[in-house]
Amino acid sequence: MAKRGGFPGGMGMGNMNNLMKQAQRMQRQMEEQQKALEEKEFTASAGGGVVEVTVTGKREVVKVSLKEEVVDPDDIEMLEDLITAAVNEALRQVDEASAAGMSKLSGGLGGFGL
Repeated sequence: MAKRGGFPGGMGMGNMNNLMKQAQRMQRQMEEQQKALEEKEFTASAGGGVVEVTVTGKREVVKVSLKEEVVDPDDIEMLEDLITAAVNEALRQVDEASAAGMSKLSGGLGGFGL
């Protein structure tokens, strides 16, 4: 005779409710973490500090600073490369901070059997 009111593998309704509560709690924590990340700013430089770029956790460039000596009308390509390098480094910092936060939260997945 088939069991009634349960889930395959013997997981009762109480266990399912606990899993749902834990999932909801983790979702709230992830949302809070995302909001905190979006409010942060990340700054990176290139060329020994002659180019500096600041981005938000939303991955928006909010500031670009150039030292006067890096502005050479005869070598625009170098300036472009330095700006690109600084932007990419700042975005890498955002990704790293996001991954670190997710790693902290994923430590709480033990209750899911993962």
